[in-house]
Amino acid sequence: MRFQLTPFVCLLLASTALTSAAQAQPATGGTATPAADNKVEKVVVTAQRRPQQAQGIGIALTPVSGDTLRNQGINTVNGLENITPSLEVENQFGSGQVSFTIRGLGFRDYATNNTPTVGIYVDEVAYPLPVMTQGVLYDVQRVEVLRGPQGTLYGRNTTGGAVNIITNKPAPEFAGGFQIEYGRFDEARAEGFLTGPIADGINARLSAATHQGGAWQVNRETGEDLGDQDKVAGRAQVDFELGDGIELLLNVHGYRDQSDGIGKRLFTNFGGSNFPGTFNDAAPALRHTGQRATSWGTDSLFAALAGTTTTGKPYRDNEGWGFSATANADLAFGTLTYIGAYEQLDRREYNDFDGLSENYASVFFVSDADVQTHELRLRSKDEGPLQWIVGAYYSAEDLTEAYNSGFGASFGPGFETVRTPYDQEVETLSFFGQAEYKLAPDLNAVLGLRWEQEERDIFNLGTFIVPFGNLNLGTCTVPFDAGTCTTAFLSRNLSTDEVTGKAALEYNATEDVLLYASVSRGIKSGGFTAYNTLNPAAVDPFVPEELWAYEVGFKSDLADDTVRLNGAVFYYDYTDQQVQSAIWVAVPPASQTIVGKIVNAPESEVYGGELELIWKAAPELTISQALGYKHGEFVKFIDANSAVPFGTIDRAGQDIGFPELSYSGALTYERQTSLGFAYTAHLDYSYRDEQSFPLLGPTFTLDSYWLANAFVAIKPDGWNWEFALWGRNLFDEDYDETRNTFVAGTNDDFAVPGQPATYGVRVSADF
Repeated sequence: MRFQLTPFVCLLLASTALTSAAQAQPATGGTATPAADNKVEKVVVTAQRRPQQAQGIGIALTPVSGDTLRNQGINTVNGLENITPSLEVENQFGSGQVSFTIRGLGFRDYATNNTPTVGIYVDEVAYPLPVMTQGVLYDVQRVEVLRGPQGTLYGRNTTGGAVNIITNKPAPEFAGGFQIEYGRFDEARAEGFLTGPIADGINARLSAATHQGGAWQVNRETGEDLGDQDKVAGRAQVDFELGDGIELLLNVHGYRDQSDGIGKRLFTNFGGSNFPGTFNDAAPALRHTGQRATSWGTDSLFAALAGTTTTGKPYRDNEGWGFSATANADLAFGTLTYIGAYEQLDRREYNDFDGLSENYASVFFVSDADVQTHELRLRSKDEGPLQWIVGAYYSAEDLTEAYNSGFGASFGPGFETVRTPYDQEVETLSFFGQAEYKLAPDLNAVLGLRWEQEERDIFNLGTFIVPFGNLNLGTCTVPFDAGTCTTAFLSRNLSTDEVTGKAALEYNATEDVLLYASVSRGIKSGGFTAYNTLNPAAVDPFVPEELWAYEVGFKSDLADDTVRLNGAVFYYDYTDQQVQSAIWVAVPPASQTIVGKIVNAPESEVYGGELELIWKAAPELTISQALGYKHGEFVKFIDANSAVPFGTIDRAGQDIGFPELSYSGALTYERQTSLGFAYTAHLDYSYRDEQSFPLLGPTFTLDSYWLANAFVAIKPDGWNWEFALWGRNLFDEDYDETRNTFVAGTNDDFAVPGQPATYGVRVSADF
């Protein structure tokens, strides 16, 4: 790590000196205002589908306020990984398909069709396809990150955890606000909202956001920039008070993303007997031109397929919109809630996975997805020793995708451009319930169960050469079928019927200390490997993965509520973990081939723990720290070994492959001065341990790295606006987010680099 004392860092340090010369004055409110007292704030969450104090429930969770997101420049769900223990987010091959990992439980898959291990919810609506989560994060009240299986009260079964995003709702008084930010690489962000009554008993809220510019990568051959953002999003909500305890909230939202794609960085010398091209061992300097250097390009056929030119930039042209209706009825014995939603995504995404100007690994996704969900639940009043909730959930997913790839290096001559279309339909039906009963004044028992039935079908899947003059279909390439293309299409079905649940005990050792222990069973849906393949065995389904999770933890508010210390340890017993790997397949009459496929590792284990601290050291000073540790390894897993025909390798005892240690912290100093303004000085930092990719080998191990961010915000007395200077990745740390390869023996080894240091200004106001 390189430390450089930039002008912004000097400004941040100088701000501390200002406090010694200033005398404290009464607070005026706003972001730059100190807390009213010296106590850590109590946070109310809805992690269990009812409002509860976060410190009063036996779940490992981290709440993040909307102010924290805005102040730290987190405008996508991916940015949560640097402020939440044991959470990692990885864009697969730098594409819009994202992998969320909590406590080491993640799923690496660059296809669109399979479910994640971590559920993402916006206003209690599930987003079952990870690519649907990549819009702008704006006008958010809070985010709740839950660790561990959430298979009882949530719309989707997950083994890793859940991320709940709760947006700000309409208010009965007129209000508005905006935030505008400008920074290095001509990056600009803006968001704003208006809210208030529009009729008696009817309130509305309009909010919008945009993210523009920011191209920080450079083409090593032409000097052309890459990385400009072009995102816009909007949301309209209307809240109706219908009388007799009935409320209805309508939510219409949408976004458009026409940003550049992410360029790849070569970290080994490209070259080999089949590829004596530009980037070979004779020109090693071409891969050492800096963390920001990349390249892109394709041939004329693939360019026509992707609607671009041979030198056109990687791009996204995605649009999504949705609608939800949430109704609550206050009954004599409980609250009845219905949530109905529809989400739609049109995705056109062209990526260059090889980081070269040739067409060795160009990809173009054409995806059309829509999801409808319905949830009905009834919960008890918050009275008496017994609290309960029961409900039913239904969802239907439709996905049509064409995965186009230029992997001539993988398939051989004549396969330079390949098309893999398919359709997938998924129906999920579940019934769930959870009860909490006070066995004693200080002892609470929790029991939850969920039954889920899922029908998953993939059909019309085939792999075809794309010839010149016929970009829509192509000719059959599947060797087991010499007939027409229509007979080469494949179909597969996967039906599952699962029961999950949770049992827990919560004990209030004192008024401010909660101890808990839980055991839970989580399931992640099975699915299909929807990549280009020349063998039907690759399309056979992989089965659901199963997890038994054991956890003990504590939550405490100490020293007169000035110190909050929470901790947990866990052990996960993993069955049929889903792993991106390969299988050997016999090819008549007497040969064999290895086929890329997602497989199930029979037995794995993961264990670890977290500690989280918030210390209100003074009314003006808040210190927070978070530490996470986890370790995982395969217990039983006989994997395919490509080095030997029909060879295998025993991976028992081998690391699963994720960062074991994560650490983050923040210091926030808020002070009212005698000079007519209040200010906030903030510094946050995070550490990510090294990460291995055991199935790829030690060459691809990611180095550990630190990131640091800071801002100084000033709010004049009597004004409703705030001015801030900010910096992110202050010390310009070079780091890679992921590494991978495409063609063994050619050293086409690439990394997706992290963003360098950025700094800028922010102006915000509310009225």
